Amino acid sequence: MKPAPLPVRDGLGPARVRLCGGPVLAELSERFGAAARAKVLAGEVVDTDGAVVGEATVLPAGAHVYLYRDLPDEVPVPFEIPVLYRDNDIVVVDKPHFLATMPRGRHVAQTALVRLRRELALPELSPAHRLDRLTAGVLLFTARREVRGRYQTLFARGEVRKTYLARAEVDPAVPLPRVVRSRIIKYRGRLQAVSEPGEPNAETLIELIAPQQRLYQLTPRTGRTHQLRVQMASLGLPILGDPLYPNIIDVAPDDFSAPLQLLAQCIEFDDPRTGARRKFVSRRTLHPQPPG
Repeated sequence: MKPAPLPVRDGLGPARVRLCGGPVLAELSERFGAAARAKVLAGEVVDTDGAVVGEATVLPAGAHVYLYRDLPDEVPVPFEIPVLYRDNDIVVVDKPHFLATMPRGRHVAQTALVRLRRELALPELSPAHRLDRLTAGVLLFTARREVRGRYQTLFARGEVRKTYLARAEVDPAVPLPRVVRSRIIKYRGRLQAVSEPGEPNAETLIELIAPQQRLYQLTPRTGRTHQLRVQMASLGLPILGDPLYPNIIDVAPDDFSAPLQLLAQCIEFDDPRTGARRKFVSRRTLHPQPPG
């Protein structure tokens, strides 16, 4: 994809809008209201070549324009993002619970990507993979555009070994260890992902490693949205602190008292640039919780 014609500003890149076609001012005003109209009139909207979109600009259907979005009010996530490793190519961090990986929906500035771009002064920083907002642990970013694709491809092809720790109740009737295979689909607009009949697209090795501590090791071999949470719940062993599975629980945006007991503990891979074996381990722990 062609680089955006506007630079990263205060940790956040410009929004890209696909047009239906016709006068741009009229379309943006109709779709996004007075704020978008004001941005056009102020010369703050550009096309893919960086040319300023004016009152009379007409673009065809499928064309794109770029502009900086107005940030929503967000509840600050009161946790630091420790850096586990950093070189010219990658930055590996220990993401806290409650912090989204990258902007989406109502989480924009309060995301690992935007905060790290600001803190580390790395405007080209980009995640090579994602962790759920409620999941803590090891998260890898690329530091330069030139190397981004190589590291993202590792994760896309399943060439990264990922190990998670989770706390859940223990049920002697559930035989473990076991490999759980299922078909997981996440529909747009729905909070929960669902398991459906059909060819499996998600696979996880589940092991109970410390029964007294209700501690499990989860080794996913695929990376579907909410995969570990869905599969643990499907066994009748929902992860402690999960507000989505098996049932949706309304949690206030400023309530950080009950983190999801899921930790991306370790990632391992062969570095695509050097060939060296890389291993990064979280320094976080899952705090024991009293019996439910």
